[in-house]
Amino acid sequence: MRTNPQSTAAPLETATPARHGRVTASALTSEDPVLRAAYRLCRRTTRVHDPAIHAIIQLAPAVLRPACWALWAAASVLDDLADQPDVEPALRAARVEAWTKALAHDLAVGASTDPVRNALVDTAARWRLDLSSLHGAMATTREDARGLRFTDWAQWRTWCNQGLVPWVEQVRHLFDQAGAPMPLRLDRQADYRRFIDGAQLTDTLTDLSIDLAQGHLLVPREAMESFPGAEADLTRRRWTPAVAALTADLTALARRWLTGPAMTRGMHPGAAIVLDTAAALMRLQLDAVDAAGPTLLARPPRPSAAARLRVLLPARLRTALAWNLTPLTVPAARPAAAVVKASDPGPTADDTALRPPPPHRDGARPPHIAAAKMPDHVAIIMDGNGRWAQQRGLVRQDGHRVGAAAAHEVIHGALEIGLRHLTLYAFSTENWKRDPEEVATILEMIHHELVEGPLRDLDIRKRWSGRPDRLPQDLVDALVREERRTRNRTGLTLTMCIDYSGRDEITRTAAALAQAASDGDVVPFLVGRDDVARHLPHPDMPDVDLLWRTGNEQRTSDFLPWHAAYAELYFTPDFWPDVDRRDLWQAITKYSRRQRRYGAATPTQNTTD
Repeated sequence: MRTNPQSTAAPLETATPARHGRVTASALTSEDPVLRAAYRLCRRTTRVHDPAIHAIIQLAPAVLRPACWALWAAASVLDDLADQPDVEPALRAARVEAWTKALAHDLAVGASTDPVRNALVDTAARWRLDLSSLHGAMATTREDARGLRFTDWAQWRTWCNQGLVPWVEQVRHLFDQAGAPMPLRLDRQADYRRFIDGAQLTDTLTDLSIDLAQGHLLVPREAMESFPGAEADLTRRRWTPAVAALTADLTALARRWLTGPAMTRGMHPGAAIVLDTAAALMRLQLDAVDAAGPTLLARPPRPSAAARLRVLLPARLRTALAWNLTPLTVPAARPAAAVVKASDPGPTADDTALRPPPPHRDGARPPHIAAAKMPDHVAIIMDGNGRWAQQRGLVRQDGHRVGAAAAHEVIHGALEIGLRHLTLYAFSTENWKRDPEEVATILEMIHHELVEGPLRDLDIRKRWSGRPDRLPQDLVDALVREERRTRNRTGLTLTMCIDYSGRDEITRTAAALAQAASDGDVVPFLVGRDDVARHLPHPDMPDVDLLWRTGNEQRTSDFLPWHAAYAELYFTPDFWPDVDRRDLWQAITKYSRRQRRYGAATPTQNTTD
């Protein structure tokens, strides 16, 4: 990560609303002089590392500023450890790892002897932050210490998302907790991703001289191929026409990414001003990059103080008014934190405390399937809940409740057999035609599963696909939280298709491609399958190997048409509530015996035993 742009502590008292948001930052830490000093250090660290970030934090309500300082100071410290000059990469990576493990220990204890970690631990406890989502970002920082090169934009974006997005999401969570929500509309996810890309590219161009001095070249090779000689010239830190043309092209690209459609619709006015001001400051920074010329390779360019003030002064006035009129939630003071002594045990293991799936009630164990014959991705149409209930004289809603238990069983079986991807068709766009009471039951059950269901502590990365605009807002919020909370888990990737239509997914992908062509990111007559796949809602979702439908129906019902183009189809007569994990294992076993040719004359895999 480049930062230059659940704690186990004693439980908090109930948070209280502040009248019109008139709370000073120092009031939050006045009960503990050590903690107050720690937050002051975090503020200084943020200001020194990036004055622009510090200025943006000053636009936040006073109640949130200490927490923002703590988060950004922690990211800055990790960045410094990874970028230490004259230190071997292996030693730098080890220091980042040690700091990360020490944080896990400090979170368990509830305090730290390190002032930055002490402030971060306090922030996590006060605001109920789940810092486990930062594990991936910290691991990315550790790898940064070994030197960075990117082949293409896709690789670069993956690095951006792993290193920067988790920290930004923590700040968004702070705003939500304080009662000034910064919701990101799910129908504008592509715009948000482009904004993050623009912010990271701005930072890359700003810090070009620093990174080159440390052996990093963070511009993807794909971007440099159109400018012959630019890569070699940059590596040698020579300003040439090729480097000048490349720089102009990249600043124009970053400016486009930062000047997309409005993203602040539906946000609290104060939060919207903060985001708009951040974009304006980054555009100023790009102006400075454009004006730097050869000095770009010698030192980071900075916009003039006058230019920054022209952006910041009206933003300060507007945010002050917005926060003054907003009743914000202020966390209560924490009980006295534990004192960490030198004799305390060292860093503990990962604190995520994931558990294995419960065993089958009859002790059944999964069959052994050779790795070469295992499907990577199984997709299931869970059909027959309503008919199962009607056959038993029950209402259709009862079938959905029993069907939820069947879904748990199949997910447990997927974990036990080692399946990597499982996608469940939970609610289609056509399901809105059903009785409103049945629809309400299905959506309430999905919400309950996300908030209180038994899958929360399993090694499952949860995602969802579908349209957000017709779903209840509390369900959308829960889906987003679970995606964020589980994003770094490495076991089963579970995708729930909710208000989903395959044709709609392809239509939206075509619209995204058309926008990309309009922006100059793709050449229309050169668009290929890879370009389409990159603009799907989940570009990293693998093709479906096995598509299974229960309920004695033999159609795919608009389910994952792009991904299931070559899927093996498997239809079974049982209604979904009668299914358990053994049925999944049987489906996978039968898949392993099928011959898959993909149009070839001979099978490519899964030949018959």
